Amino acid sequence: MPLLSKAKSAYVLWFEYYQTIPRIHKYSFGQKVDSLFSETIEALAIAGFLPKEEKLPWVKLAIRKVNTITVFLLILWEVGSLNDKKYISISTKIDEIGKMLGGWSGQITAQLTKQNSPKK
Repeated sequence: MPLLSKAKSAYVLWFEYYQTIPRIHKYSFGQKVDSLFSETIEALAIAGFLPKEEKLPWVKLAIRKVNTITVFLLILWEVGSLNDKKYISISTKIDEIGKMLGGWSGQITAQLTKQNSPKK
């Protein structure tokens, strides 16, 4: 599953950056981002193996987690715990994951709408 692979790749990069975050933020926002990454990967893995009519709640959960990661990364950058290069690098990956999740959500919604629409 390409989306799961991208999420894993983004986490590997995040983990590298997480090691360098100053202690004052490492155990607050840094730890929260780390947890959100694992929750996102879990939601993607679950959604990937469910029937299409059960996927949407998990995809939407992953979208919420990714949006929260985005906000926390922005905070870490604004307070100087992530430099510009690291912030841009990880944010680019997160944005791509968000776009893919949005596309997946739209596709599932369209399929379910089409499936549930009255036949002529």
